[in-house]
Amino acid sequence: MNYYSSYLNGLLVALGLIMAIGAQNAFVLAQSLRREHHVSVALVCMTCDAILITAGVFGLAALLQQYPLAMEVTRWGGVLFLVGYSLLALRRAFADQSLVAGAAERPLRARRAVLLTTLAITLLNPHVYLDTMVLIGSIGAQQSWPVWFVAGAASASILWFFSLALGAARLAPMLQRPITWRIIDLLVAVMMLKVAWTLVSPVFA
Repeated sequence: MNYYSSYLNGLLVALGLIMAIGAQNAFVLAQSLRREHHVSVALVCMTCDAILITAGVFGLAALLQQYPLAMEVTRWGGVLFLVGYSLLALRRAFADQSLVAGAAERPLRARRAVLLTTLAITLLNPHVYLDTMVLIGSIGAQQSWPVWFVAGAASASILWFFSLALGAARLAPMLQRPITWRIIDLLVAVMMLKVAWTLVSPVFA
């Protein structure tokens, strides 16, 4: 597996997790629609993602080097997660859903208050640790080029949050249509299955 494959795997896995509807995405979109420190909010989200993903990938990579048997356990655990997540994405694709920003008119808040809220929404959510440190970390630790995997995952975070922050006005009408999320979830399912195959294929080589 070359560095390009590791980078692409990081990009696809992180995009698949980040794009799911959640409180963080709704918050970033709301701040962007109101132009309330939206670039700073996106930067905080991207920085947190990069730190947690790096800690997860290299922390688990060091552990797997000490315990080779753990590599196989991690490999098949990653495959089960990716396949299961793709099935959940397919189920969401056939359910009505939209991303409602909730950007009602209200007085603009101070940057400090907005950034503290961003940190709370990002770091007090237990799913963020499961997604970035455990799930993305376990997959990244198995890559031939974990540094490039981290770079790909960080690129996904930058791409997504800057898209929300800078293109919110144009994206909002689309993101509030169920058909948009059906397409996104179908793409997520395909991406997750592709990465699952990269983990399984060495076994059959």
